[in-house]
Amino acid sequence: MHRATIYPGGDDSASQGTVVAMNRSQAPMTPTQDDLTDAVVGASRALLAIAVRSLAAAGEGMTLVQYRALVVLDYRGEQRIADLAEMLAVNSSTVTRLSERLVRKHLVRRVADPDDGRATRIAITEQGRTVVEAVTARRRAEISKIVRKMPPASRLAAVNALETFTAAAGEAPEQSWTLGWTS
Repeated sequence: MHRATIYPGGDDSASQGTVVAMNRSQAPMTPTQDDLTDAVVGASRALLAIAVRSLAAAGEGMTLVQYRALVVLDYRGEQRIADLAEMLAVNSSTVTRLSERLVRKHLVRRVADPDDGRATRIAITEQGRTVVEAVTARRRAEISKIVRKMPPASRLAAVNALETFTAAAGEAPEQSWTLGWTS
């Protein structure tokens, strides 16, 4: 439905290209669910590439699932293995293994479950929070370079669309977990 025209920038890294026009292949109309899905899939490819590159700030051997576990623990607080597995949409055995690795890296710690003496909860450590902050800072810097290429007139619509998408996905708003808020 829409295609962006990107003109190459100068020699400095801040001007690697600027989106200057959105060409409509059809008359203006309300996008279909397929149009929106295609746009989100395209954006998700770019965001996944940024996410993978940003993990370098976490050090050697950090996986996306491990990082996601740290983010969930940072935002939602300590969790039982089964609950964390459900939030990550993986098996409990996967969370058990990844939490063992994160414990060895001192990024999470085990906590006794006050409601069930047989159960253990997982909590993020200060070192784990530092990793989340470092990866987030790197990701924000790379996304900022991309956003600078967007025409100012399209930024409000992008913010509104992405906030709506984030809420529909049940994700934590950026500021709420980076600033330490709990909900």
